[in-house]
Amino acid sequence: MTDRYAVIGNPIEQSKSPLIHTAFAQVTGQDLAYTKVLSPLGEFAQTVDAFRAAGGRGMNVTAPFKLDAFAYATDLAPSAQLAGAVNALKFEGDKVFAENFDGVGLVRDVVHNLGCPLQGRKVLVMGAGGATRGALLPILMQGPAELVIVNRTVAKAQELAALAQKSQSHNPNAGVPVRGIGYDDLQGESFDVVFNATSASLTAQVPPLPVSAFAPGALAYELAYGKGLTPFLQLAQQAGVTRLADGVGMLAEQAAEAFLWWRGVRPDTRAVIDTLTVPLV
Repeated sequence: MTDRYAVIGNPIEQSKSPLIHTAFAQVTGQDLAYTKVLSPLGEFAQTVDAFRAAGGRGMNVTAPFKLDAFAYATDLAPSAQLAGAVNALKFEGDKVFAENFDGVGLVRDVVHNLGCPLQGRKVLVMGAGGATRGALLPILMQGPAELVIVNRTVAKAQELAALAQKSQSHNPNAGVPVRGIGYDDLQGESFDVVFNATSASLTAQVPPLPVSAFAPGALAYELAYGKGLTPFLQLAQQAGVTRLADGVGMLAEQAAEAFLWWRGVRPDTRAVIDTLTVPLV
């Protein structure tokens, strides 16, 4: 019997998840069907209930329902608890298990696909929203020299930094310094890896980041994908950065983590990444 999975969101037509998971099923020989589910706003629980009643085994969750999924779950993984949001659900009887694989996918793309270790590196994350929350623990698990969160509203950055410090009780590399600062505080500092986890690139805005924030040989990573050379990546390029990446690898890797969680086998992601990659020009 074919197992049913889906991605739920509103809007949902733009989602690449069916393409990705169908490709994963083919290369791993898994018998599953993966579709898109458009949920009316305010009816997340009812929509998921209906999917489960029809035999659904699991779902990916995209905007704007990651907080709804957090509330809907019966069993939250530490990744979801720290992120305060959920991007994958697994249904087993009355149990609803919840994970957030965004941060794990990001780190795997950077470390394995891009060959950029985070251990011992100075890491800057721009933004203090849900994307940053989901990335904190996986980044800290790599043992960077320092993790700095920068945000226009400094209090939000400081709040996340305190949360990240507290989370290190789960971390074998505990003791990584974490700071939350404003953009004005970046003067005179430079970083080996700079992540843009803000929504600035979705509105074609240039983040207020000094070019001096990029250390020689730095990696500039845009969490958005499929946007080409975003304002953030253009800024990095103008600063002399040659290692540029967007979030297409993160997208594929978080999907592979969900697939492994559901099916017990981890698919290779290279073909999917190659298919979805948009040149950074």
